[in-house]
Amino acid sequence: MKSRKLMSLLALLMIFSMLVSCASPAAPAPAAPAAEKPAAEAPAAEKPAAEKPAAEAPAAEAPAAGELQGPIPYPDPPDLGVGALEVKREPIDKIVTYKALPEYKEPAWVTELVEAGKLPPVAERLPKEPQVILTSGMADGVGVYGDVGRFFSACPTAGWNNMAGTTAGWFGIEHYTFHYQALTVTGPLWRADQDVEPFPQIAKSWEWSEDGKQLTMHLIEGAKWSDGVPFTADDVIFTWEDYIVDPNVNSPRKADSYEYNGIPATLEKLDDYTIKWTFGASRPPDVLYKMDQGDFDVFPAHIYKPLHPKYNPNTDYKTFANQPGPQDLPMVTMGPFVVTAYKTDELLVMRRNPYFWKVDETGQQLPYFDEIQYQKGTAGTGRTLCVMAGGCDQDNLENPSVFVEALSKAQEPGAPNTITWGPETLGYALNINQSANLGVKDDRDKAVRELFRDVRFRRALSQAMDREGITQAIMRGPFLRPWAGGLYPGAPEFDQASVVYYPYSLDTAKALLAELGLKDTDGNGILNFTTGPAAGQDVILSLNAVQDQVESVNIAEALVNQFAAVGLKINMRPLTSDAASDISQSGEWDMTVDRMGQNFALPHTSCLSMAPITKNAPGWHREGDEPRILQPFEEELIRIIDAYCATTDPAERKALMSQYNKVFTENLYNVGVFVGRYGENLAKRFKNVPTGLPAFLYDWTEGNIMLEQVWTPVDEQKPQVQPNTIAVYEGSALYKLIGK
Repeated sequence: MKSRKLMSLLALLMIFSMLVSCASPAAPAPAAPAAEKPAAEAPAAEKPAAEKPAAEAPAAEAPAAGELQGPIPYPDPPDLGVGALEVKREPIDKIVTYKALPEYKEPAWVTELVEAGKLPPVAERLPKEPQVILTSGMADGVGVYGDVGRFFSACPTAGWNNMAGTTAGWFGIEHYTFHYQALTVTGPLWRADQDVEPFPQIAKSWEWSEDGKQLTMHLIEGAKWSDGVPFTADDVIFTWEDYIVDPNVNSPRKADSYEYNGIPATLEKLDDYTIKWTFGASRPPDVLYKMDQGDFDVFPAHIYKPLHPKYNPNTDYKTFANQPGPQDLPMVTMGPFVVTAYKTDELLVMRRNPYFWKVDETGQQLPYFDEIQYQKGTAGTGRTLCVMAGGCDQDNLENPSVFVEALSKAQEPGAPNTITWGPETLGYALNINQSANLGVKDDRDKAVRELFRDVRFRRALSQAMDREGITQAIMRGPFLRPWAGGLYPGAPEFDQASVVYYPYSLDTAKALLAELGLKDTDGNGILNFTTGPAAGQDVILSLNAVQDQVESVNIAEALVNQFAAVGLKINMRPLTSDAASDISQSGEWDMTVDRMGQNFALPHTSCLSMAPITKNAPGWHREGDEPRILQPFEEELIRIIDAYCATTDPAERKALMSQYNKVFTENLYNVGVFVGRYGENLAKRFKNVPTGLPAFLYDWTEGNIMLEQVWTPVDEQKPQVQPNTIAVYEGSALYKLIGK
C-alpha cells in the first residue's frame, strides 16, 4: 500500500516539477494567500508580554490594531504515507558490550603485514577488553572483509584539528575518524529502548557517587591510536584542559557548558584508565550527552601538545587551529579509518585503522570495509547526483529541490540504492543576530541590532515572508510546508497547539515597519532610519547562506525579493562553511539562512543550546568579551530550559517544551521558513543496516549507522584506490610537523 502511495506521489511530483521546470528555483509566489484578513480573536497590536518595543512611532503614523493580521492555528501535516520504517529497539547491552575473546582475526592482507614485521599481532593491537558488536544487534549477522564506501563531501577540508574548530570536510569525514574517540556516543540511540543515557564509547562504563555530584568513568584499557601510541587518561585531560577549558581555543563546547548552579565542573585523572568528574548539581541528566561525538572528541596529546601555544612558545592559537593542515598526513585517530591521501577539491581516501578497538563476536577486528573514498565538490546536491549516477553509495536527502529526481531514479528497475523517509525534522530558518554588542562596529550596526532585538521587526520579516511561495517554488506538492520555527513538527515533544504562527501579510509587515519609525524619506524605494545615530540611512541588511546547503541559498535569494517588497534592501552572500563559521564566531553578520540542527528534534541531547545559557549558543545570540544583554523573553526560555535539563520524566519534558515553543514562536526567536522530511538514500549492497535508519535524528546517518559493522557480499564489492595498504607514519608529513 505504501509503495503504491509513494508511486502516486512520485507521479504527481514529477508532473508538478515539469510544470515549473522553467521557473527560478526560489522565486516568490506572485499572490498573497487568503489569510490577509485580520483575525479578530488575536489582534496583532498585542506584543508578547516579555518583549519591550525599541521605540514608539508617532501616533499619526501608527496603524490601528485591527488592521494587522494576527496569528492563526498551525495546520496539520499532510499524510504522505512515506514515514520512517518501524525500528527494532533494544537495550544497549544487546547491541554492544566490552569483553575479551579467546582469539582475534583480521583480513589476510593485514596478516601478511604482521608476518613482514610491519605490524604487531592483532591481539597486541586491541584493548584488553575491546568493544564487541553483538550478533544479536546486527541486522544481517557477522560480515566478510573487503569493499569500499564511496561517499561525497561538499565542504573544503581545512585541516585535522577538529576540536579547535577546524573542519575536516563534514559529510561523514569527522564521523569515521574523530567521533569514535568521544567518551560517549549518541548517534545509535535511535535503536535503543531508552534515551536517558547514551552508548558507551571510549568510556566503557561509569558510575555516580551517592550524592550524584561525582561521576567516575572507566576508559578502554590498552587501546592505541592509529600510529600505535597507547591511549590513556592523559589524552582526555589534555583535551579537557587545553581545548575545552582554554578560552583561546574554539572548541565545539566550552567549559561553561559543564557548569551547574554556577559551579564549574572539574575533571581529574585517577589512574591511566580512570577519570573522575565533579559537578555543581546531582546527576545532571544532560551531561553524558555533552561528552558525545562532536562535543568531546578526545585528541592525542602526543600529536597536538607540540603544536599548542601553551607548550610551544614559537606558535600562536590561530596557527594551532590550522595545524595539522590537509596535507599533513596520515592523520592520527582512534576511529575505524585513517585519512591517508587528500587532493584539494578532488578526492580524499581513508584506509582501515589496524589499531581500531572494536571486534565482532567471532573475534574479527572491525571494520569490515577496507577503504573509504570521498569525491569532493562545491555543493551538497553533488552527493545526490553522484548517487544517482552510481558513483556514490549514500546520500542524506536534505536539499528538497532534488527530491523528485532522486525518487524517480530510485524507482528504476535495478537501481543500486533505495530511499526511506523520516519524520518532519528538515527545517530551514532565518536566523537574526540579536546580540546587542558582539560584532557591533559602528552606528549602523547599533541601529540594526536595535531593530533585530525588537519583536515587531522580527514579526515584520516573518509576515513579509511568503513561505508557501518559497516551498512550492523549491518543490511542488505536499512534501514541504511552512514552518514557524522552534521545535520541528516531527520532534517527539512537539505540541502543535503551542505554535504561535504568523501568516503571510504584506500589509501587516509594512504597518509594523512603520510603527518602528522606518520610512522611505528619500523616495528611492528603500526604508530609512528616521531617528538615532543612523537617521537618514537606508535600511540595508546582509544575508548569508552556506553554499553547500543549496536550499539555504535558494531561500536567501527568494527573501531578497520578498523583503524588497516591504522596503528592505538585502545584500545576499553565499559563503563556504569555513567562512560562515568564522563570521558566526565574530558576530559580524546580520542574518543567515540555515538548515537547523538536531537539538530542535531532540532537545535533551543538547539542552543548553536551546537558550542563551552558554556563551556559544544559540548561534544568533552569542556572548563575546562583553556580557550578553538578555531580552526578557530569553530569561523565560532560560528558566524553562533549566527545568527541562534537570528532569528525565517524559510528561514533564513535553509540558516544558510546550511552554518553550510558545515563548520561542511568539517572540520569533528565529523565523522558520519551511519544514520537510529527510530521505536516506543508501546502497542496497550494504548489509547490517538496521531497519528505519534515519538520515537525521540523534545524529546524521554517518553517526547513526555504526559503519564499522556494515559489510557487503564479495561479489558486490567495489575496487579500492589503495588496496592492501595502511597508514605509514615514520617519515610522514605529520611526524615532520611535530618534530618526530
